Amino acid sequence: MPYQIILQPSGHHLTVNEDETILSAALREGFSLPYGCRNGACGSCKGRVLEGKIDYGKYQSNTLKPEEIEEGKALLCVARPLSDLVLEVKEIRVAGEVPVKTLPCRVQKLEKLVDDVMLMQLKLPANERLQFLAGQYIDFLLKDGRRRSYSIANPPHADEFIELHLRHVPGGRFTDQVFTTMKERDILRFEGPHGSFFIREESDKPIIFVAGGTGFAPIKGMIEHLFAEETDRQLILYWGARAKKDIYLPELPVRWQQQHANFTFIPVLSDPMPEDDWQGRTGYVHQAVLGDFSDLSGYEVYACGAPVMVDAARAAFTQTRRLPEDAFYADSFVYQSD
Repeated sequence: MPYQIILQPSGHHLTVNEDETILSAALREGFSLPYGCRNGACGSCKGRVLEGKIDYGKYQSNTLKPEEIEEGKALLCVARPLSDLVLEVKEIRVAGEVPVKTLPCRVQKLEKLVDDVMLMQLKLPANERLQFLAGQYIDFLLKDGRRRSYSIANPPHADEFIELHLRHVPGGRFTDQVFTTMKERDILRFEGPHGSFFIREESDKPIIFVAGGTGFAPIKGMIEHLFAEETDRQLILYWGARAKKDIYLPELPVRWQQQHANFTFIPVLSDPMPEDDWQGRTGYVHQAVLGDFSDLSGYEVYACGAPVMVDAARAAFTQTRRLPEDAFYADSFVYQSD
């Protein structure tokens, strides 16, 4: 039977199903609790049971000592409730509370979505998981000391693999390799998570997402995170691309719109091809937002894509549509070639 959990000091409530650990349930419902390994080895997810009974699960004895159990402590990544619970835990609210790690990873999957966009999945070592906030990014550490940054496209609760969307930059030291010689099971190294592009949970304002090209990647993670939280905030996604094929996962936001009454998807093409037979919106993606809203003073905007798009959106929304400057959050992609 499912059990009800109260998290203190926040007072948040969550439901843990029979087949779930406490941490898995918290992540599924959109609550960010600290963790590192998710298998009882690191101790990052340690919390205190204030009321109720639990099954402590399997863990390493040097990670949770008998005297800590006497104090009510438990590892939430392996513990399961045996009754309703009240737990004392630390909830992560800002990026600085998430530890930055340097980790090896294995290329689990390479799937070319369109000619110049590759979906990559990364598998971490068995005793590691990467905790992050939806919208953050990782840096690949290249052998010559250079770095290449890519946004995480999966939400935090679905962290078995790290999903990235990579656009091919001709002459790019890293993406040339990804699109030509890289194979599944290759080993890479990265550092992360990084970035201040993440949902401000304390707000209840409606959100306008503005994505350009693969700027959809972090926004995908943000939207799926908000769905996991069962938010009732209005969510509107404007996804801008050159031609129809550049909306590289078209069925996904269409499905979101069918499943969630508070979500709207508006694709915008700047240069549709004749064979696209495009009947939708055209022009620059930020101009589509301007055409739909005369006043953005009650909204938040999350924009991601090329710097020229992000800068144009920031200027237009704040100067002509009354969007507060502190309600515009952005991540600009800079594509590098050698």
